[in-house]
Amino acid sequence: MKVEAKWLGSRHFQAEGPSGNTVYMDAGRQDGGTGQGNRPMELLLMGLVGCTGIDISMILERMRQPLSHMKIEAVGQRRDERPQSFTEIHLTYHLEGDLQPAKAWRAIHLSEEKYCSASASLNASIIPHLVLNGKEVAPLDVVEEGLPD
Repeated sequence: MKVEAKWLGSRHFQAEGPSGNTVYMDAGRQDGGTGQGNRPMELLLMGLVGCTGIDISMILERMRQPLSHMKIEAVGQRRDERPQSFTEIHLTYHLEGDLQPAKAWRAIHLSEEKYCSASASLNASIIPHLVLNGKEVAPLDVVEEGLPD
């Protein structure tokens, strides 16, 4: 995979990848930027939630679990010293639909442990949370047998 970033002056960049879509990045004013784009660390979290969200929607579809709505929140804790990498990321999956809790957790675990390249590329603890139809569901360590991998 190849991406290119073109410098637009100061701390502002325009990037494009193989998909052909354009992303703008910039630093905040306190770091000499103009705030005309997302910060790179924001994009890192956005990539993570996009990756795992795509996985989960596909897995639930294969499980014949009717998903009607999904929102994913990511909250990342960063080191104080440089590099200010993420040390811990909490992902809260807000799912709605006629979903079995065990299958929803199974989809989350499969994404995290097997399919999501973004989470596999990060050196941070990723802690999932599930809110199913408005109610928090505790993590399930034991999931139903016979679910698709």
